[in-house]
Amino acid sequence: MKAVVLPIEDVLDLHTFLPDEVPDLINDYLLACRDEGIFSVRIIHGKGKGILKKRVRQLLAHSPLVRSYANAPPDAGGWGATLVGLYRPEGKSGQAGRQRT
Repeated sequence: MKAVVLPIEDVLDLHTFLPDEVPDLINDYLLACRDEGIFSVRIIHGKGKGILKKRVRQLLAHSPLVRSYANAPPDAGGWGATLVGLYRPEGKSGQAGRQRT
């Protein structure tokens, strides 16, 4: 499989990826964001039947990188996107208890 190079931005749109690619993609993306100093991201999973959203939320719930996650506001995708807060690396301010909504 050929590696896909993604620009590291604060938005990841999952529409162009296969379901099997999502777990590794999300983990790699969150690591890359944190390394780039991006600690708040939006993951667009779409509305559909909610299957991909559920899978994304399961991955976020088990990630040690994730501080919090919640539905995006209506103007940022509503329940078709998830806002994710990341922990800052050790020694940086802003680490709080994990919140899930």
